[in-house]
Amino acid sequence: MKHLSGLDATFLHLETPEMPMHVGSLNVLDLPKGYAGDFYEDAKKFMASRIHLADVFTRKLALMPFDMTNPVWVEDNDIDLDYHVRHITLPKPGTNRQLQQYVARLHSSLIDRSRPMWEFYIIDGLKSGQVALYTKVHHAGIDGQAGVEVGKAIFDLEPTGRVVKPPRSRPRGNNYQLGMAELATAALRNTAQQYVKLFKMAPAIARAISGIARPDEKAAEKDAAAAPKKFNLFAPRTSLNVSITNQRTFAGRTISLAETKYIAKHFGVSLNDVVLATVSGALRHYLADNNELPAKPLVAGVPVSLREAGDDTANNQASMILVSLASDITDPVQRLKAINASSTSSKSTMNRFKAVILDDFPTFAAPWLVSGIASMVGRSGIVNLLPPAANVAISNVAGAPFPMYFAGALVTCYYPVSIASHGTALNVTVQSYNGRMDYGLIACRRAVPDITEIGDYMLAEHKLLMELTQKHPAVAGAAPAPVPPKTVAEPSDDAEAETEAKPAAAARKKPAARKKAPVKVAAKKAAAKAPVKAAAKVAAKAPAKTAARKAAPKAPARKTAPAKRSSSASPRAAAA
Repeated sequence: MKHLSGLDATFLHLETPEMPMHVGSLNVLDLPKGYAGDFYEDAKKFMASRIHLADVFTRKLALMPFDMTNPVWVEDNDIDLDYHVRHITLPKPGTNRQLQQYVARLHSSLIDRSRPMWEFYIIDGLKSGQVALYTKVHHAGIDGQAGVEVGKAIFDLEPTGRVVKPPRSRPRGNNYQLGMAELATAALRNTAQQYVKLFKMAPAIARAISGIARPDEKAAEKDAAAAPKKFNLFAPRTSLNVSITNQRTFAGRTISLAETKYIAKHFGVSLNDVVLATVSGALRHYLADNNELPAKPLVAGVPVSLREAGDDTANNQASMILVSLASDITDPVQRLKAINASSTSSKSTMNRFKAVILDDFPTFAAPWLVSGIASMVGRSGIVNLLPPAANVAISNVAGAPFPMYFAGALVTCYYPVSIASHGTALNVTVQSYNGRMDYGLIACRRAVPDITEIGDYMLAEHKLLMELTQKHPAVAGAAPAPVPPKTVAEPSDDAEAETEAKPAAAARKKPAARKKAPVKVAAKKAAAKAPVKAAAKVAAKAPAKTAARKAAPKAPARKTAPAKRSSSASPRAAAA
């Protein structure tokens, strides 16, 4: 048996029917040329030969008597692949939007805790002729970086796959679950070890706390210089910060990784800062559409990995920092720099305490206590009254920079599907893959019924930042513009999302169903959109086909601009 750490178990205890705590991904696959087999059956056989490569596929929970402490992981000797690997056929016409809506429904259901906590779905019926792979694994077993390691077990670098050594035969046990005496003894032993570990960490924790009262002068000066001028203790309240239901909505969008890196180098910020700025600009437009953009800046909760280099353990090793999204700043470039200042300050503070952050801690009576509190908080409506700590969760996970294959099929995209929580109804997770930045937006359907609008606004914000690199000088030492690599084709979408006839610039157009803002508010919004006024005006007047051609990437005139734009920033890629 293997004990869950305090952090791992927290994801179990916080889970309620309204707030499932599993993570996953959506991959669209290109079948091999001339393929005429049954991909679902092939996928099952493929997984049967791979599940021994990662513990998450073969272990299940054993609960402690009376839930006195955290459960443990035990090996499951009777895995039912027909249960874990499932088959779904989309109804006609099989659009990409239908696929994403179906994934949202699948993501809203809890995982069975009596089995290994993972499910794979092979989804066919797409009008493109492709198939999709949707995966979900409970967050108690892995974090974002550990998920990348698990991906190495099921993905190959060549369509022919690789030779995998079969698992060693082990004697099969007769017990379906461990005995109560054995579990109780293990629980008491683990609790004692946790207290001993906490006692040994006490001096380091005390030094870290004293550092708050007497910080290092150089570090304090650096933090003060990097800190944003305005940062509030709590985030402003928005329609995103409410108690949620178990209904989900999902959208996937793709942006060029090369272009994102170029923006970061041009303005002297990090790639993650550009991701935050892209989401910030999108939320500004989304909230302003309904006259609810707060005067105070929005705040993002950003996970930070505590994992040491080379650690591929399938557990959670992460903490979280709060970063201002500077949504009160109209100018996109100044907003990007303010986000960079806030994230730099938060990361600097986190680095000072990183060594003493515990991912394992005493949890006696935690299962029933934490679960009861989580249920009460979610259903009492108290979240709708308390000021939120963060408005949105934004996570960036580094993935494979090369193409991968699943059961011989090419993986064309890697959209993360994460967790929406009480008080933070929207989660935006980004995973890089093969020259792409694949954004996965998951939200409570009642709180964010029009999540595709946020996705469209993100594409428009990225396009705007690329345009602004031509108008603002690059910071000293910035690299020349890269040539974005070609990305693989994505499935076509229906008119509800984005098509070739709908340019990214049209994403800034206010939806007809929303109420128009008062004159004063509209004037402020017009001022906020001043940097793109000319581009939006041209796109609004042009016919659909002409606008689509103008929205397509073009080679810029300046030397510092990319020689060729990636197709992932075009309206065709927006359909993903």
